[in-house]
Amino acid sequence: MSRQPVSGRLRVASAGAGYFSRFHLEGWRAISGVEHVALCDSDGAKARALAQRFGIPEAHTDAAQMLDAVRPDIFDIVTPPPTHHALVAAAAERGIFAVCQKPLAPDYAQALAVVETAERAGTELVVHENFRFMPWFREAKSLIGNGTLGALHAVAFRLRPGDGQGPVAYLDRQPYFQGMPRLLVYETAIHYIDTFRYLMGEVSAVSARLRRMNPAIAGEDAGYIVFEFEGGATGLFDGNRLNDHVAANPRRTLGEMWLEGSNGVLRLDGDARLYWKPHRGPEAEHPYERGPETGFGGGACEALQRHVVRHLREGGSLENRARDYLVNLKVQEAVYRSHDTSRRVELAGFDPVCGKAPAR
Repeated sequence: MSRQPVSGRLRVASAGAGYFSRFHLEGWRAISGVEHVALCDSDGAKARALAQRFGIPEAHTDAAQMLDAVRPDIFDIVTPPPTHHALVAAAAERGIFAVCQKPLAPDYAQALAVVETAERAGTELVVHENFRFMPWFREAKSLIGNGTLGALHAVAFRLRPGDGQGPVAYLDRQPYFQGMPRLLVYETAIHYIDTFRYLMGEVSAVSARLRRMNPAIAGEDAGYIVFEFEGGATGLFDGNRLNDHVAANPRRTLGEMWLEGSNGVLRLDGDARLYWKPHRGPEAEHPYERGPETGFGGGACEALQRHVVRHLREGGSLENRARDYLVNLKVQEAVYRSHDTSRRVELAGFDPVCGKAPAR
């Protein structure tokens, strides 16, 4: 899709006044030339309170009425997955650029329907997948691009946010986590599926073993996922939400990473420091801009939003287009299929709707 660059101020309207909405609102507020003109939520009191907190002039309870009233350039959707299709459709009907939080939909078939709704209307839809915009992953990508690491052969991420123990797990922040039938992969590891693809290239096969450790929740909260990439490299996601890791704030990076290439190893610690160890040489800290210590993910939401604004003003490439994001969801479904069958699943020919690989 192509569009004419937008000149002047960009007007943003958003849907959702839940826990994560404030990180979006903080991001839009920090970008010069962006005006947040309206916010809606089915809970009018929450919408009014959040609008007042961020100086947003209008609060609504109906998204379609809000879009008709303010005609924004960008519609930012920060609501639960079952609401996304209707909200994307409302933006598409009005020719409005939309940014939609992940998970994009409750399942792959519904996610595909969301994407096709925007495509039929000829409007752009971006998934708010912000982990790839975390400063440490952007810096790692830069070092890959300039040849520092050499030929990549492995990546590993050890997720340990430490927020999932006991009967009160997640209740202080995102209580709906407790009842989700799928948790670790659908809600959290999907970020690393996207980030691994961003750093390492496309996934050719996966093998997974998942489990539920906390009996107070419905879905899986721990697991190992082995990735095979088309270039021959491998990846490991080792995650559980019960234990934490060494960090002043375990939620800053959520864990630790090792990225290995022929020239050495790049290591991410829990305080967002990167360390470079050249092959047969000593490890030393690699200085870079780590982003703010407060907020979420070193300013990842704002970074993604700046990317969107730059695209609308100047044109050019756009990451996280919804059609491209479906690849992540296909990998996600292959992960669940691997666990369910105790078998390695190849992505070529895998059907993410029925969860089956082709007969051999």
